[in-house]
Amino acid sequence: MLKMRSCSSANRLCAIFTWIYRLLCFRNFKLWFCRLPLLCVCLFLLYWNIPRLTSPEDMDTIYQRSALEAEQSWVETISGEEETVSACSLRHTVKKDNSLRKRFNFLVPLMQWRDSFTPTVWQKLQNASLPYGWKGEADKVIGKTLSLLWHSSTSRLFERNTSHECVRCAVVGNGGILRGSGQGKVIDSHDYVFRVNGAIIKGFEDDVGTKTSFYGFTTNSLKNSLLAYRRDGFKTIPNDPGIRYIVIPAQTRDYVMLAAALQGVPVPSGIDEGDRPSRYFGFNPRIHQFRMIHPHFIQYVTNRFLNSPQMVIYRGFYMPSTGALMLLTALHTCDQVSAYGFMTDNYEDFSDHYYDSEYTPVVHYANHDLKMEGWLWKLLHTHKVMWLYQRQKKTDFTHRQKSAQV
Repeated sequence: MLKMRSCSSANRLCAIFTWIYRLLCFRNFKLWFCRLPLLCVCLFLLYWNIPRLTSPEDMDTIYQRSALEAEQSWVETISGEEETVSACSLRHTVKKDNSLRKRFNFLVPLMQWRDSFTPTVWQKLQNASLPYGWKGEADKVIGKTLSLLWHSSTSRLFERNTSHECVRCAVVGNGGILRGSGQGKVIDSHDYVFRVNGAIIKGFEDDVGTKTSFYGFTTNSLKNSLLAYRRDGFKTIPNDPGIRYIVIPAQTRDYVMLAAALQGVPVPSGIDEGDRPSRYFGFNPRIHQFRMIHPHFIQYVTNRFLNSPQMVIYRGFYMPSTGALMLLTALHTCDQVSAYGFMTDNYEDFSDHYYDSEYTPVVHYANHDLKMEGWLWKLLHTHKVMWLYQRQKKTDFTHRQKSAQV
């Protein structure tokens, strides 16, 4: 389709030039004062039509090709081969499926830290703005934050005891499908549990569990969740012992907030100036508690898995949701992944969140493509790369769980 559009544009331009050439050759237009206006028309048509040869779709094709070439350059700079994985790992399933192999690339860097900030990396990330790169960012801001992530543990999501260990992860979204699900104990039985945004636990332990190993957020999603869901019981973000916070660098403010948190000082500048990170992460948080997603990983999963049409229409505004990035992070690090509270085919049967006191429909905003994300989860579930919690029964909103009244 893209080639056909491009060719039709080229054919249209050729027809125009043929028409002009015939006019110029016609005997009544031999005089210079007759040719001059036609030459002006020719120049105008050139100016007007040449940009059309490259339609928005063509430009998007060029962008995708350059992104894949950039991805390949990242992989080529990584030394060594893929790590040895457990016999239960989802990576074996990926390797056996041609379509999955074209999507997954387990060599793409997942986390950014001190040693990932090099002149080469800085140059590679100058072609795209946050969250996909560092274009337009101040190197002092990026460099200062990453210099504080100096310990090698911040380059990995978690440490494996042995290469044969089967690491099971549960990624818990906030979808209304979890209300009345009774999945709490199953969720807590996983080695690691990921949560995002307004992750309310009190009163819903039977449905969502109590364990939190990782909490993923952007500064914007963290603050908005505390503001929007306070009345529902979300007054503080999870602070379980040993918890690790995964920062998604959607804006400059995420780097500034993380640096302030690690230094134990108020935010020095920007939209969050004067804010105290201790309100969210406690006083004197330790370095090993924080991880920061690599911009190139966000670019990679967006291009390979969630390349929505909205990325073209709302370029510079669209990005995968926080939940999607956490689920894709788990799929690139854990051996077995289960997803709870994410989009399913019958999402309209359930409220937006499991803690809604009355039915609230899911709202689709332009910055995320939730339907495409739901399609991806179903695809990966069907191919047995992950397990997606699904059910048919509608949620009863006549009462909250008894524990919520305590």
